[in-house]
Amino acid sequence: MHGVGPADATALALAHRATRAGRPETVAAVDEHLFATKLGQEMRRAATRTGRQLLDLASEVYGRPEIADYFGRVVRREVPGTQAVAAGIVYAATGVPVRQAVASDLFAFCASFAGAALRLRLTDHRRAQTMLHAVAPVIERTVEAALRRELADVGATVFASDIMSGRHERAEARLFAS
Repeated sequence: MHGVGPADATALALAHRATRAGRPETVAAVDEHLFATKLGQEMRRAATRTGRQLLDLASEVYGRPEIADYFGRVVRREVPGTQAVAAGIVYAATGVPVRQAVASDLFAFCASFAGAALRLRLTDHRRAQTMLHAVAPVIERTVEAALRRELADVGATVFASDIMSGRHERAEARLFAS
């Protein structure tokens, strides 16, 4: 949570609050800042691809102007449309409280890691469920920290992850997109 908490979870919280306050330029500033913190090309591409898909689908499903307007800006390439910011917009536009939004996204992040560990056969289903249960206190602490941060605090450097991401970009064969 040293990477996703200070970066994506914080950006989600800031984008959520700015959306609720009707400040689309603040949302855009958060998006640009978060995008700039993504060091590897794969990480930037993954964040914007999933963000764009989320905004596209949520725009159709929910019909909320906040979502459609921001999706339009992404399509016009005015803003990057990172996944965390897109999620913050969608959660805010659909009335999900900011604390629940950040916690939900962090749990989804942990579940995706558990799924990757399952696909790589590093664990089994029982251990994966135990791990997801055990991470709840870490998620709670990470949510609290994300809710206290400001835009200047968005970003993280997790050296091992950044190095592995750089290696992954140049690998001939890949099991995962990022």
